[in-house]
Amino acid sequence: MTVSRHPFDVDTAVAPTGEHRFAATITDRWNGLTSRPNGGYSLAVCLRALACDLPFPDPLAVSAFFLQPVLPGPVELRSNVARCGRRMATGEVRLLQDSRERLRVVATFADLTPSSGDMRLFTAPPVMPAPETAVDAVGDTSQPAATITDRIEYRMAAMPSWRRGTPTGRAATSLWMRFKDGRDADTMALPMLVDAAAPAVLELGETGSSTLELTVHVRARPAPGWLACRIVTRCVAGGYHEEDFEVWDSAGMLVAQSRQLALLPRR
Repeated sequence: MTVSRHPFDVDTAVAPTGEHRFAATITDRWNGLTSRPNGGYSLAVCLRALACDLPFPDPLAVSAFFLQPVLPGPVELRSNVARCGRRMATGEVRLLQDSRERLRVVATFADLTPSSGDMRLFTAPPVMPAPETAVDAVGDTSQPAATITDRIEYRMAAMPSWRRGTPTGRAATSLWMRFKDGRDADTMALPMLVDAAAPAVLELGETGSSTLELTVHVRARPAPGWLACRIVTRCVAGGYHEEDFEVWDSAGMLVAQSRQLALLPRR
């Protein structure tokens, strides 16, 4: 059996330590703008543990509650199987660090093997230049805190306005995304990737946001290649904002949707 050595697979690996118990190490190789491990990355570690207990390969519906910041270092994962049926199974996993619960995830897994079933789309992928001709959204600008930009490549029609110090005032953006090391995205990676881009509220002049709850619906196994993403925030109120995220694969299929509620930093 060949073991993947891609950074994502290495850094989300879990080791069983007992019945429904797992150990993992959170690294600093997936830090976001806050200089802490990206929430989607910590979520991916939880899903790896839960996948060991469930008989289906693909996360279908995921809900994650971020209770406290997850920091680099060892973590313990405790899982619980709620139900196993013929088509899907549901379970829960809690991530603990220093004996404190930091993240709780409930997820339903299924088998998303392509089928000939009915498929109807009432939306379309974002319209963008081909990724080969699009602008590298990180470019030569140093992002020492956001180490996730060393692992994921982002391409856009133009450099983000917030990066130039002139936010547009419209919290919506589209971009291409893929792993820099050539690893194609799969259903285990999608729940991380929907949280791996800069939040759309940066175009409102905000400096960042912290995810409180993230819900992900994985719709299909993605085809190899670049992923086209659409990110939109429609409401900012009381220091909170929602963010909707769509992921389309290279074949034009909608493969993931998410919504998160996030907290804006204090001004």
